[in-house]
Amino acid sequence: MKLGPRVIKTGVAVALALYICSLLNLDQSVFAGIAAIHTVQPSIYRTWKHGRNQVIANILGGIIALLGVYFLGNDPFSIGLVMIIVIGFSLKIKMADTISLTLVTVLAVMSAPGNEDLSYALHRFFVTFIGLLSALLVNMLIAPPNYKKNYVTKVRDVLQNMSILMRTAISDEMTEKFFREQMDHLENELLQLEEHYKLFNEERGKIAKLTNMDLREMVVFKQMFKSLQQGFIVLEDIDSFYFRSQPTKEDDILFDGQLEHLIKYHELFIMKYEGKIKENEPQFQDDFLRETEIFIEKVMMSYTQEQKLQLTVIGSSIYNYAYQIDRLNTVVEQYIRKA
Repeated sequence: MKLGPRVIKTGVAVALALYICSLLNLDQSVFAGIAAIHTVQPSIYRTWKHGRNQVIANILGGIIALLGVYFLGNDPFSIGLVMIIVIGFSLKIKMADTISLTLVTVLAVMSAPGNEDLSYALHRFFVTFIGLLSALLVNMLIAPPNYKKNYVTKVRDVLQNMSILMRTAISDEMTEKFFREQMDHLENELLQLEEHYKLFNEERGKIAKLTNMDLREMVVFKQMFKSLQQGFIVLEDIDSFYFRSQPTKEDDILFDGQLEHLIKYHELFIMKYEGKIKENEPQFQDDFLRETEIFIEKVMMSYTQEQKLQLTVIGSSIYNYAYQIDRLNTVVEQYIRKA
């Protein structure tokens, strides 16, 4: 079993929150632990944002709970009604992610002895705030995530897996079951990569002060994702339409060669961003976008109308893939020239 950084941080944040409460002789320290659990997020920005929302939600929850006790009492039906009100109000102000901890606050205030006392609600809020602060400190100080490194590493992993599928899609060497498993795995990896990009974009855009180089790099990273996403679409279209067109051996060679050509360039452009490829290499002067147009024209010349309808879908997605990696090369070169 592999424990990720977030799992470890959650444990440390809970321990820190409970320890601070014990030093201050605060009762109900369990609520500090609960707050820490809810607040630890994948990024510093999300932890701060979630913690801020939790503070606001707990203040509102405490106020509503006190009003509920004063006007309705603290019988089970009154507590249930107040919770319904709190849920509706939280959804109304678009703070659905804070509902669970807010309901814990309401329940603690309304079910406690002497709950009509404002000091109890303030105590409860202070204990919760310790948990929120502990989570934020732990996320900032213990193994803060390197979003740029994580993103580029994930891009490389996704491209490696996609290149294997791209190079074997036409030859049909994989069993159908294994191919399906790999496609599902690749789709999940793309979803994870999209989440990595969102985290990186949030962290740079919300916390750090962006420079022009940061903005250019964000454009590069976004294009990395778009080109991989389009490559996945090519694989889906090949799986859905290519073999239904009853291709010949010559067709297999033609399509396989074009895909090999494009995936090679895709890999080279990622390596170019990483500074692993010479910029003046002759291969970078090739107009592979025009070559892709010639490839599609060649395909369309020797097929029946029914075959053309199916292969048009594949040809379109292959051309779009070529366009996306050509665009990737452009933004990478712009970034390198300005670096």
